[in-house]
Amino acid sequence: MDYAVARRRMVEKHLVKRGINDPRIIDVMGDLPRHKFVEEALQSQAYTDYALPIGEKQTISQPYIVALMTEAAQLKGTEKVLEIGTGSGYQAAVLSRLAEQVYTVERIVVLARRARRILDSIGCNNVHIKVSDGTAGWPEHQPYDVILVTAGAPDVPQEYLAQLAPGGRLIIPVGEYYTQTLRRVTRMPDNSFSSEDLIMCRFVPLIGESGWSSD
Repeated sequence: MDYAVARRRMVEKHLVKRGINDPRIIDVMGDLPRHKFVEEALQSQAYTDYALPIGEKQTISQPYIVALMTEAAQLKGTEKVLEIGTGSGYQAAVLSRLAEQVYTVERIVVLARRARRILDSIGCNNVHIKVSDGTAGWPEHQPYDVILVTAGAPDVPQEYLAQLAPGGRLIIPVGEYYTQTLRRVTRMPDNSFSSEDLIMCRFVPLIGESGWSSD
């Protein structure tokens, strides 16, 4: 399979035609080898526009959602980003090409280790991974210019708001266990918060003390 051709088709059909117009995101997703982030048996499907299983009841998000969340983050290149839910590592890889530093938290050890290997193999040296309860964020490196959450939460954890820098953006799916609304929360200069809903979506649940129970 010609993965370079598949990437070009993915970008044209699933990103550009659906309204993604940030040239930096288009270039990054047209270059990153998404197929390396899924199991070999699924690599031929890596550039289709739907989520794929990565084991441990987790998924790699569809390309359009990755692009939409990244675009909503409004990255300029100098940001410190916190990602909640490393998963396959693909979203972190995209962020690593568009921000200065990426801190990503994953609660499942085997996924964190696999993501670390893949990210190292493609030179994502500005991505730092921690195995922990993602609902607590990563307070040691706060504040963050962007916090991007790749799992659905019942509500916005207060820990994320506390770790967000003034002017920072929090991108998070919020709602029911199986369906959510993708929301962007911005911390204003006076430390108040404004929010806007972007799109209906469906993510795996955000498990943790300030999220859903693992039961």
